This record gives sequence, structure tokens and C-alpha cells, in this order.
Amino acid sequence: MMSTVLVANRGEIACRVFRTCRDLGISTVAVHSDADADALHVREADAAVRLPGAAPSDTYLRGDLVVKAALAAGADAVHPGYGFLSENAGFARAVIDAGLVWIGPPPEAIEAMASKTRAKELLGIAPLTEVTEADLPVLVKAAAGGGGRGMRIVRELDDLDGALRAASAEAESAFGDGEVFVEPYVENGRHVEVQVLADAHGGVWALGTRDCSLQRRHQKVVEESPAPGLPATLEASLLESAVRAAKAVGYVGAGTVEFLVADGRAHFLEMNTRLQVEHPVTEEVYGVDLVALQIAVAEGRALPPEPPVPHGHAIEARLYAEDPARDWAPQTGVLHRFDIPGGGPYGVSREGRLRVDTGYVSGDTIGVHYDPMLAKVVAHAPTRAEAARKLAHALERAVLHGPVTNRDLLVASLRHPEFLDADLLDTGFYGRNPDVLAHPRDGEAHAAVAAALADAAGNTGRFGGGWRNLPSQDQIKTYGEHEVRYRPTRGGGYEVTAPVGVRVVSAAPDRVRLDVGGVVRDVEVTRYGDTVHAGPHRLTARPRFPDPTTAQEPGSLLAPMPGTVVRVADGLAVGDRVAAGQPLLWLEAMKMEHRVTAPASGTLTALHATPGRQVEVGALLAVVQAPEQTPVEAPERTPAEAPDQAPAQAPVQTDAPTEAQEDQTV
Repeated sequence: MMSTVLVANRGEIACRVFRTCRDLGISTVAVHSDADADALHVREADAAVRLPGAAPSDTYLRGDLVVKAALAAGADAVHPGYGFLSENAGFARAVIDAGLVWIGPPPEAIEAMASKTRAKELLGIAPLTEVTEADLPVLVKAAAGGGGRGMRIVRELDDLDGALRAASAEAESAFGDGEVFVEPYVENGRHVEVQVLADAHGGVWALGTRDCSLQRRHQKVVEESPAPGLPATLEASLLESAVRAAKAVGYVGAGTVEFLVADGRAHFLEMNTRLQVEHPVTEEVYGVDLVALQIAVAEGRALPPEPPVPHGHAIEARLYAEDPARDWAPQTGVLHRFDIPGGGPYGVSREGRLRVDTGYVSGDTIGVHYDPMLAKVVAHAPTRAEAARKLAHALERAVLHGPVTNRDLLVASLRHPEFLDADLLDTGFYGRNPDVLAHPRDGEAHAAVAAALADAAGNTGRFGGGWRNLPSQDQIKTYGEHEVRYRPTRGGGYEVTAPVGVRVVSAAPDRVRLDVGGVVRDVEVTRYGDTVHAGPHRLTARPRFPDPTTAQEPGSLLAPMPGTVVRVADGLAVGDRVAAGQPLLWLEAMKMEHRVTAPASGTLTALHATPGRQVEVGALLAVVQAPEQTPVEAPERTPAEAPDQAPAQAPVQTDAPTEAQEDQTV
């Protein structure tokens, strides 16, 4: 039996595996890059081994270093997690050859299924080798890995070569394998998958279905089990096909067989030879611990003849540090406060049926090198409607102080009539419902009032008491698009003149009580530089008089996020004429490529970006001067506040469309 397990991964999945190991009495070993030296998974492990560097290619993708770390730490088994080396047959062999137990499928099964091209060949599905206009649209896809990396939808034949190159470069960076292939792109199908688990004695379980149709940038946003509304015959066919695929390659361990369901038919996508991000929804419905079962299978034990009976419905939402209203731009900075009521830091609350799997706690920093997912939040209930309601309520009450997150989008999605009607589910949800992306949260204007009054109360307290000479004019503070007007009263309180209909019950620097239409609410207010969190709302204070020193040269393109310049458009040089929307350069941040385009037609008068250059938010990348330009202001921020914001001065597109057909998720 195993005594010590090294997890060849990071973040929430490492914490997730560690939790099960502790429950089983197994010691744990973490590996970490320099960027992750103080990460939660390192703090939670019994021992940790450094992998020098920060880039995945230098650290978590170095199988030789991971094996050496396992041997040095005295581990007798390796769990790969998901992503990175989890579907690398060479790494699996290296682990086994070193005398360690591999908690995963046989290398031969990984080779047969982990490469999407070889998996399709095994099942008699040929990729497109010559693409014509009649084949469009098509999907360019990485043969290895997933999570939306190395995927591009191509709708114009002229875009194919660029998509192939970009997808290959992204896949090489993320997975160490630049192989890509082309397949037909099916518009707006449902992404349905089957969880399988197999032992070395011929036993194979199919643990129901999952629906993962709500996606952005080829990555899943909301997942659930069971997949709702499937005809019984189609569901039975999916389960049978998944078991047949597992048996065909002598599969052992946990895996997922993915399908695209459209027009009542199921199209095979791939088999992921590892644990999936969304495995918790299956665990909640079936009452199992898939990691514990992986360990049991790796130790040679047989599965019971039949899987447990499923109960209820579970929905998982992925909480990301990203801004959906700005093309899903990833965010970085300090996570000052992070609390989701009813869930532990990375565990399961069985009583409340709310589960939070995360690799972060309050005070941690969200960096630029890795995926910006903060947590997976899972609700389980007797019915789908109850699970959706419970999950939306938990997310709405979450305390998230720090960078912008997709929390409001998740809440709006879970309450959207189209999501609640299972018959309307498909991967085109966000493309059809752009209002969800910039969904305004109720009460934001009143949160701005609370922020303004808390600031006023704090200033009053610092200067030793009430107002001696009451100003006759309104005091004005602006947060985003909300202008607040108020004036102090002789009783030491405040009168709000805009927005109308707000009465101040009390105001302190950290808490304001407002009466709006006879309904009284307390609003907790916390300030970090110019960023204010008032209740669940994140607001940015706008100065009344912008600093003239922040003016930028007309046409300046500033980095919208910290990252690395991975390439510059071929032949681009100072003095070139460029067209509006023309790609100029590409940034890599959090394992995704982001394309920076010309904001207008004009002349490139400066180019400061070079491949390999690390840039911070607001760094000057290039200057495109159009006729009769006037200076534009730089983002209104101070150096101390910069980590909490990622202003998009340069037009940026993430090189992965939002109407994703498919995610092979990390």
C-alpha cells in the first residue's frame, strides 16, 4: 500500500488530492515553481520540492524533475492531477520505470486515447487533411491537453494558416506538444460527457453523465450532473459507448469520454485519460471520492460489481479572476478577502451540500503564469432547480475582495431562463445572450452611495469630529458610472441628493446603513487604494481632477494585463501603415494568448514589444498615430493600486472565440 504520494500539479487539484490522502493516512509531497513558492498547495503538503523557474515548460512540464523530486522526497506514488503531464505517456513510463506507483491509466491507454488524433483513428474517425470552403467552419484543435488551449474556430479559409500556427504555439507552450489537427465545427451542440472508472480486473463503471455546455474560450464555466433532459435511449447509448471505449484500450483508472450532442445524435469528441476539473459534480451525485477510488485501483483493488445509485442533482460553477465584459481578460493581484459562506477552503460541507475546491485563501496573490481559476463552487440538492438556486445564492453572498471576477456572470447564468430550461442548453448560450456578460448587478448605485459616505465618515473622523462650517454645495464622488451627491447635516449625519430616494440611517468608515424606499440594508465597506468593495459590489473611485502627468502620447497601446510578449506580426516595423483591427502582437497571460490589435488606421510610430519581453499592466507596447489624434488619458490608477486592476488600453482579443463547441478542460 502507498505511504507517500507526490502530486505532479499545483493549485486546487493538488489541494484536492492532498485532502483525500490525509483522509486515507497517506503523506503528501508538493512540487512548486518559484512563482508558487508560497502557494496554498505548498503550505498544505507534508513536504515540498522546488522546480526552478516560473514558466510551465521549465517546471510543471519537466517530467524528469518531477520524478527526481518524488525520489528525493521518499514518495512511493505519483498522482498527475489534470493538465500539465497528466496525459503524457512518456511521463507515466518514467514514473513506473523509477519504481514508483503511477496513479493513472497504463501508458499504452494514454497513447491510444490522450492524443485526440490517435483516439479518433482508433474509433475510425478521420481528421480533415485538406480544408475547402465547403468544409467551413472548422475547428483547429491541439492533439494533447485541453482547457481551451490550442483551439481556434476558423470561418474564413484565409484565416486557416494563422489559426494553425497560433494553436500550435499555444499548445506547445501549455502541454509541450505542438501537434494540432482540423475537424468539422458543429455549431451550438450540447457538450455531454461520461465519467468512467475501471480497475485492473476487468471492472468498468460508467458514473452517469455530465453536461458542460456553458463555455467561454473553449473552457467550461458551469457543469452539472446528470446531464438534464437527455432521452433515455440516447443516455443509455452514451454510457454504453463510454464503457466500450474504455474496454477497447484496456483502460484502468478514472477517465472521461466526451461527446457533442446535436440533433438527437452523439458525436465522439475525445477521451480524457485523467480526472476532470468537473469531477466533483459526479462525486456529489454518486456519493463517492474519485481520488480515493483512483488510489484503490492503483493499489490493485477491484471495484464492486456495480456503481452506487445516484441521488439528486449537482451543479458546479468555476469562479475565475477575469472580466467577462472585457473579452474575459484575466486579472491579477492580491485576493484580499476570499470567503464563500457554507464552504471550506478546499473541502466539502456535507451538511450544507455546498462544496468549495480552491487553491487560494485570503491574502494570496493571483499571478500571471497560470490559469486564473479561483475556485470551483458546487451545490447539491434533490432537484436541478434547487441546486441552481442554492449555488447562485452562495455565489451572490461570497466575499471577494481583490481583482475583478466572473461572479456576477455566474449568478446571472444560473438564474437565466434559458439555463433553467434544460431543453435550451447548448454551447451557444453566451453568444446568444451577450447581456449576461455585462449583467449589471442590482443595487450598484446604492453601493456607490455607501462607498462615498464611508469615505466621508472616515475623513471626518481623521480630522477630529464634525463639520464646523457646513458646505452649502453638494459634495460629489464618482464610482465608475455612478455619481453620488451628498452634504453633511448639523446632526453629524448626511443627506443624499443623488441618487434620489436614499435616506442615510448611519454612516461609519467601514459600514453604512441606508433606507431605500422603506427597506433598510447594512452595507459593509472596505477600501483598497481607489478600489472599494461595498457589499458584493466592486467599485473604482474616479478622481474629480485627473492627473495631467498621466496623459499618454496619442495612439499609445498599453498592456492590458501582465504577461509575456510571445510574438510580433511578421515584418512589422516602425513606419508601417496599419489598419484598424490589424493584429500587431500577441501576449501570453495565464496560459492563453491574447491578440493586441491596432485601435485605428494609421502609422506605427513606435514598437517597444519584442518576443520574450515580460510586461506589466500599463506598459507601453506600441504607438499607432492616426490623423488628427488628440492625447488620451492613461488609466486612472496609482502604483499602489495597479495590481488590483488591468485596464485595457490596447484593443485585445483572446485568440479563442467565446462560442466554444468543445472543452477538453484542464
